[in-house]
Amino acid sequence: MHPGRPPALEVRPHPPRETQVCSFLRTLACEPQLRQLWAGAESGVRVWGLDELFAGSVAGARRGDEETAPFTESVPTPPALCVAVDSANKLVWTGHKDGRIRSWRMDLATAPAAASDGGENAPMFKEGLSWQAHSRTPVLSMVVTSYGEIWSGTEGGVIKAWPWDVIAKSLSLTPEEKYMASCLVENAYIDLRNYVTVGNMFSLPTTDVKHMLADHCRAKVWSLTSMTFALWDARTRELLKVFGMDGQVESARLEPLVMPEQFIEEEIKVKPTKKEKNQGSVTFLQKSWNALIGAGGAVRRVATKGTFVEDNRRTETVAQAMDGAIWSGCTDGSIIMWDGNGNWLKEFSYHNSSVQCIKALGERVWVGYASGTVQVMDVEGNPLGGWTGHSRPVIQMAIGGSYIFTLAHHGGIRGWPLTSPGPLDDILRTELAKRELSYTRVENIKMLVGTWNVAQEKASPESLWSWLGTASSDVGLVVVGLQEVEMGAGVLAMAAAKESVGLEGSANGQWWIDNIGKTLDEGISFHRVGSRQLAGLLIAAWARTDLKPHIGDVDAAAVPCGFGRAIGNKGGVGLKMRVYDRRICFVNNHFAAHLENVTRRNADFDHIYRTMNFNKSHGSAGFPFSHLLFSSILLHYFTAYDAYNFFPFLLQLLIRLSNCIKQ
Repeated sequence: MHPGRPPALEVRPHPPRETQVCSFLRTLACEPQLRQLWAGAESGVRVWGLDELFAGSVAGARRGDEETAPFTESVPTPPALCVAVDSANKLVWTGHKDGRIRSWRMDLATAPAAASDGGENAPMFKEGLSWQAHSRTPVLSMVVTSYGEIWSGTEGGVIKAWPWDVIAKSLSLTPEEKYMASCLVENAYIDLRNYVTVGNMFSLPTTDVKHMLADHCRAKVWSLTSMTFALWDARTRELLKVFGMDGQVESARLEPLVMPEQFIEEEIKVKPTKKEKNQGSVTFLQKSWNALIGAGGAVRRVATKGTFVEDNRRTETVAQAMDGAIWSGCTDGSIIMWDGNGNWLKEFSYHNSSVQCIKALGERVWVGYASGTVQVMDVEGNPLGGWTGHSRPVIQMAIGGSYIFTLAHHGGIRGWPLTSPGPLDDILRTELAKRELSYTRVENIKMLVGTWNVAQEKASPESLWSWLGTASSDVGLVVVGLQEVEMGAGVLAMAAAKESVGLEGSANGQWWIDNIGKTLDEGISFHRVGSRQLAGLLIAAWARTDLKPHIGDVDAAAVPCGFGRAIGNKGGVGLKMRVYDRRICFVNNHFAAHLENVTRRNADFDHIYRTMNFNKSHGSAGFPFSHLLFSSILLHYFTAYDAYNFFPFLLQLLIRLSNCIKQ
C-alpha cells in the first residue's frame, strides 16, 4: 500500500514491456449507463465490465495479463487511435490507423472473457458498421456532435462529417447488407474544407487535426492542431473562428460588409452575368477581404512554426468542465481556459511536466501529466490535491462508476475514487494495510551476484564452473559484472566511436557472455535477460526458466568516467528489470585505483549515481525506483583502502542507497 496516494483499483497492472509488442493500449473511454470501460489497442479493442473489476484475474491468461481483471477482446484490427462513445445508439466508435471508422455494439461486449483457458482462445466480438473514412491517412480524432453526426480529423487539416440520417439508415440495414451500408456511409461524407474555402483561399491550418471536442451545451465543435484551434457550428458546419494558443484570432466568420454608398451605386450599375449570379451573394470586396484575412493567418502560422515555441508549447489535450469552460493542456505544463466562444480566459501552471490528458466531472477536474502525476482541481483551476499515479506518463483518463480510470504509457490501468483526495483515503489505506497478507503474495528469490577483473584474459571452463556453476544450482537470478574485458588505447577509442553511433559490444565481451551461458546451461536451465558492455566494462544477467516469465522491462545503461568522462575504461554499466512487479537495479562500476584517488572515486560514483539514465525517451536520470535493490559491484580496489578512507565512503554509499529505497 503506497502511503503517498489513494488506494487504487488495479484494473490492469503494469504489464512487462516485452509482452506488449503490437498490443499497447492507447485510448480509453467509459460508457456510464452500461458501466463499461473501453480501451483501444494496437491490435484491436478491449472492454471491461465495471461490475466485473472485482472478480479477480482469469486463470491461464496470456502473458502480461495474468493479473488483469476479466475483459473481452475484439477481433484483430489495425491500431485504434481514437474512440468516441455514442450512448444514444449504444455504440462505441473507433478511428484506426488504416483510415477506417469502426462501430462496436455495447450489448455484444458485456460478457467478460470466460473461456476455460481465459487466454487467447477466449471469445471475441466483431465490429459492426465500418467504412473507409480517409483513404491514405489515419483517423487521428473523432467526435459525435450534438446532432448525431460523426466528425473525424486526420493529417493535413482534413475534417470530414457524416450526417446522422445516413448513419441511422446504414445501422438499420441487416448484417447481410453490411457492404451496402458501408458504401452508403462512405460516399455520404462532407468535406468541411469546402465550407471554409472562399476565393480559392483555405483559411484552416493544414496541420494534423489531433484532437476534437463536442460542446453539447452550445452545439459547437472544437478541432485542434498542435498550435491552433478551430471553432465550428455543429448544425450548419460553418467555421466560426480560428485562433492560436495566445487567443489571437487568425480568421473568423465575416459579417456582410457595410460599404459606402458610392461603391453600392457603382456595383448596381454593373449588370451581372448569369455565371456571376450563380456564385451567390458574396461580393468581390468580401472575397478580397476574406483572402487577405486568410493570408495573414497563414503568415502568422508559418512565423510561429519557425520558432522554438512549437517544440516547447503544443496542445496535447482538451476537455470541457461543468461550467462550460474549455480546458486545453500544453506540453510545457500550462493549462489554458477558454469560454465557449473561444475567448481566452486565463492560464496557469502547477507542473513543468507535459499535460497529457484532462477529464472533468461535476465540480472537479483531473489532469494527467507525463511525469505520472494525477492532479485534482476545481473548476476555477485551484489545486485540490494530487499524487503519483503511475511510473510512466498518464496518457488517457475516463470516468465510470465511482472511479476515474487512468491509462499509463506502459499499458497499466488504475481506478481512483472520485472523492480522492478525501477523508476516506486514510480509512481505506489503514484497513487495507491491516489485511495486506490476504491479498499479497510473497516470493523468495535467491540471487548470485559476481564480479571479476579479467584483465583482458579468457577464463577456462573449469574456472567458470568453479565460480558460477556450483553456486547457481539453487538460485533464480545470476548477475555477472566484469572489468577490463578490453584494454589498450586503440580498443577504447574504437569502443567510444561505436558508442557515439549507438553500437556496443566486442568479440571479447561476446566470448564471455557465450561461455558464461554455457556454464549456466543457457537455453535449458537459464535464459539471458539482458547485457550491456561499455568498452572494458560488461554486465549480464541470466534468469532461471521458471523465473523468466516474471521478469520484464529490462533496460541497460552506461556512464563513462575515463579521460574526461568520455572513455569507458572507467565508469559504470547497469541493468534494470522488473521482477514480480518490483524494480531491481544492478550496477557494475570500475573506478581508479590507489589510495591517492579516493576523491576521484567518490566523484565518479556520484556522477554515475546522478546521471545513469535507463529511460532516455522520458528524460529520467538517476535511480527513481519505488522498490530498489542496488547491487553495486564495486571493484576489489576497496581492499587497498585503509580504514580511515574506506568506512566514510561506505557510510556515504549506504546513506544514498537508503534514500533510494525510501523513494
